[in-house]
Amino acid sequence: MSRTRTALLAAMALVAGATGTAVAVVPGDTGAAAVPCTVDYKVQNQWSTGFTASVTVTNNGAAKSSWAVKWSYAGDQKVTSGWNAKVSQSGANVTAANESYNGTLSTGGSTTFGFQGTYSGTNAVPATFTLDGVTCNVDSGGPTDPPPDPTDPPPTGNRVDNPYSGAKVYVNPEWSAKAAAEPGGSRIANQPTGVWLDRTAAINGVNGGMGLRDHLDEALRQKGSGELVVQLVIYNLPGRDCAALASNGELGPTEIDKYKTQYIDPIKAILADPKYASLRIVTTVEIDSLPNLVTNVSPRPTATPNCDVMKANGNYVKGVGYALNKLGDVPNVYNYVDAGHHGWLGWDDNFGASAEMFKQAATAEGATVADVHGFIANTANYSALKEDHFSVDQTVAGKSVRESKWVSWNRYVDELSYAQALRQKLVSLGFDSKIGMLIDTSRNGWGGTARPTGPGATTSVDTYVDGGRYDRRFNTGNWCNQKGAGLGERPKASPEPGIDAYVWMKPPGESDGASKAIDNDEGKGFDRMCDPTYTGNPRNDNNMSGALPDAPISGRWFSAQFQELMRNAYPPLS
Repeated sequence: MSRTRTALLAAMALVAGATGTAVAVVPGDTGAAAVPCTVDYKVQNQWSTGFTASVTVTNNGAAKSSWAVKWSYAGDQKVTSGWNAKVSQSGANVTAANESYNGTLSTGGSTTFGFQGTYSGTNAVPATFTLDGVTCNVDSGGPTDPPPDPTDPPPTGNRVDNPYSGAKVYVNPEWSAKAAAEPGGSRIANQPTGVWLDRTAAINGVNGGMGLRDHLDEALRQKGSGELVVQLVIYNLPGRDCAALASNGELGPTEIDKYKTQYIDPIKAILADPKYASLRIVTTVEIDSLPNLVTNVSPRPTATPNCDVMKANGNYVKGVGYALNKLGDVPNVYNYVDAGHHGWLGWDDNFGASAEMFKQAATAEGATVADVHGFIANTANYSALKEDHFSVDQTVAGKSVRESKWVSWNRYVDELSYAQALRQKLVSLGFDSKIGMLIDTSRNGWGGTARPTGPGATTSVDTYVDGGRYDRRFNTGNWCNQKGAGLGERPKASPEPGIDAYVWMKPPGESDGASKAIDNDEGKGFDRMCDPTYTGNPRNDNNMSGALPDAPISGRWFSAQFQELMRNAYPPLS
């Protein structure tokens, strides 16, 4: 993600040739008093016939209670849908006017909206933008600023823009040893993975294993003289995982005080030790929690009594807010809030409501949006990073791809497009414009012999999508030990605009849940979604579970799954 100062240019286009993604930018220097307004126009995703873009407008003039941004296309670009603004087009001329909820634009204030469009030939950046009739990105005729100097020092302050940039990432020796002990496992045993603090006992170490201080001490050793990121998963909310059983936790629905004083407070005390001040500590805060308060509560058909309880008592929101507040006080901690995945939150009635829920939690229990460095998508899930063979703007056999059984009217078909769009939505709600996204690619490679090499047959929209999709699950709602899954992209910093890193937050080879009931002392139940014979429920449109057999309880080593992940890795393992 580009977080350097913006230059006052009429237009700048960057094409990331390695990924085929075009990024077009029209930036402005908001500090230039002579400039009445600035517009940042960025193409987020681009394919052969279409694209998505985000536009950020900054008002340097008098405060406004309503606004309209206008531009004209030189080519045949056509806007097909928009969000966070009423976007219309007449010929080559486009107008984006505020919605009822974001009409206020203070002096120095910014707002962001986005849209999807089609094009053919070239997708040139518009040359001129106006805000309420005033031309933006142009001062009174003086020279333009030079482009950013790549040798400029990073911004000052305790935190860097992207903690993964220029840093190694911690390799958990406990996971690495298990991976290396598997046939062929040495090929990935040196990859960085998340350290899961999934119960209070994990802080000091379970059954003689490494505790939090042990990991941080080892991280200092691995760090040497360079920079190093340590990835922690904060995962112990009261009433945890209200819509599932396999990952239920140790705390009851009302035990919020225990969560605060016996779990978060001790973690903060360790992370705040000056001994560890040189580490960049990334926290993934409470996966599979806040989205449940949107999608799995009454009157939704997917509602569960446990999720209704957690929404009513507010302890998910309070717990996440408290964690963000306390951990955010530590200068070298970078909080990333879990944001589900596209197959959970990508629908119209889930997307915006979930973003609002994230904002609610980020401003609870003393937390502010400044305590959130970013968000993470696809944690411990299987959704494909990028589907190359179909997109939501296509029509096949007279039907939109969105009408296919697989897409089922979702706005997104993969994690990259979802994460980038969600980022823009969150910025529009008041999160810092510099927030970054992480995508967990530990198990979303979907390689092997079943990986399609091109689109499916155009006989129907379903044959087209099903024949071309990389994600081979029965349904995007399937989440437990998925058969056919493979390791995804290896961890990498700054792989795409808006994305701080691809990460392996879920350690490959650790089970999602037991395929049958197994007694344990960790509070983890038996979820039928982990049973290979289960025929489904409304949350996966009553499809088969797609789970592997003979799985242990969640978090335990599952050799058969590890071998399957290596076998189906994409990019393939050498």
